[in-house]
Amino acid sequence: MRHLTKAMFAKALSGTFLAGFLAGSAGAAPPGETPFGVYDPEGQFSDDSDVQIEHLFLPWEDVFLPSLVDADVYALARARALLVTIEPWTWTRSERNTPQRLQQGLQSGEYDQYMRAICSVLGTLNSPVTVRWAQEMDDNTTQFTWAKWEPGTYIDAYRRMVDICRAEAPQVNYMWSPLGFENMDEYYPGDDYADLVGLSVFGFQAWEEEILGKSQSFVDILEPRYERAKQFGKPIVVAETGFSGDQAYVEAWHNSIRQTYEQFPDLVGVVYFNQVEVYPWPDGFGLPDWRVDNRVTGADE
Repeated sequence: MRHLTKAMFAKALSGTFLAGFLAGSAGAAPPGETPFGVYDPEGQFSDDSDVQIEHLFLPWEDVFLPSLVDADVYALARARALLVTIEPWTWTRSERNTPQRLQQGLQSGEYDQYMRAICSVLGTLNSPVTVRWAQEMDDNTTQFTWAKWEPGTYIDAYRRMVDICRAEAPQVNYMWSPLGFENMDEYYPGDDYADLVGLSVFGFQAWEEEILGKSQSFVDILEPRYERAKQFGKPIVVAETGFSGDQAYVEAWHNSIRQTYEQFPDLVGVVYFNQVEVYPWPDGFGLPDWRVDNRVTGADE
């Protein structure tokens, strides 16, 4: 598995040498030169030429495979690469497997069919594709049925899925994507199974001020996670980011997430999550709305 340099990744993201990107364009994308992407189910960034990465989430038990071809057409028309997050469950919450049942199915090969079917389609696409399987495995909540496993169990499952996908889509790259907590290194699958390291960086002013005592900046949250990720020597991507707060807080985050920072030399992309949060925030803070038109809250709104 080749190791992607920052320059190689930037080229892969856009399918070009970024000449058009660096020239800039009007739109909703934040200012800066770091390659930018979106998870954008409502299509708000559909005409924004500053976007280089189209993020998809696939629940592998529910996915309508022809939609991947449609996504490829959409991305190609906009010179975007595809980041495909494959979640090993159904989006129907009442029908989700327990962690134990998911582990058993992965170990027995029962679920190989899901990964094989998805990757057989990904292997036919013309856009550059990066696969991100079972993200945020170091999460300490109950949000994901694949989180907080014994590390060896997770690593075995991750490697199995990558091996299956490689057989169907040899040109695809792979992103191993923890939240970035202190124990993230326990889940690292090895250099041959990760072309990139993804991190999640969300800013929620109301929670930060109540629980942490003060607001946090993008750099405040990213820095310790980046420090843990850089040990692997891989390009690093903020695979999911969003922010919500008063006007000043939102503007500060908006203007910072794509800047170039000396302390983050391996940061090669930032991907915005343009959707309402799908899992309740800790401490009773509900579902933050990360959508660009709804993320300003409070008196300064």
